[in-house]
Amino acid sequence: MPPEYLDVQVVLAMPQVQYLKTLSVPVGTTARELVLMALDAGLVPTTASIDIEPANAPLGVFSESVADDYPCAQGDRVEIYRPLQQDPKELRRQRARQSSS
Repeated sequence: MPPEYLDVQVVLAMPQVQYLKTLSVPVGTTARELVLMALDAGLVPTTASIDIEPANAPLGVFSESVADDYPCAQGDRVEIYRPLQQDPKELRRQRARQSSS
């Protein structure tokens, strides 16, 4: 008989602090549901204390982007992604302009 619950982690990395919590969730829980559970339980901060909205932020599992409806598997690490501070393409363009001067 397969397990009824999965042990999965939810992760949010901010510049000064990282949040990593392990939760036991029912089989079939999606990545977005996991994040919402972590928010409801106070395991991940809400927008009042950080500069992103975890409930709507992009998600990934082990550094691979996933859709909100991704079904969590035993041992998954669901990551809440912050927006980039600067566009990497624009940074490369700026460096190229500086080096050609």
